Amino acid sequence: MPKVRKIPQRTCVACGRARPKRELVRAVRTPAGEIKVDLTGKVSGRGAYVCPEPECVERGLREGRLQHALEIPIPESAMDELRRAVELAAAGRR
Repeated sequence: MPKVRKIPQRTCVACGRARPKRELVRAVRTPAGEIKVDLTGKVSGRGAYVCPEPECVERGLREGRLQHALEIPIPESAMDELRRAVELAAAGRR
């Protein structure tokens, strides 16, 4: 009988929907204080997950949910990087 592996679940900070970790985009605050988009899920630091849909990213940024989860103000350059990463992830799913 094959062993069934558990799929890690994470919650989107914008909409609150739980999804498999691989389906979400992770924003991370590194120990140096930078905000980066982590597509591998392995970058060291405090992370927050968001659905790969533009509506969720905009809601998370507009309502301050990503900023609250990362515990640091998010610079405009990091916001743009996150938007681009979500566009790429959404294009890859089509």
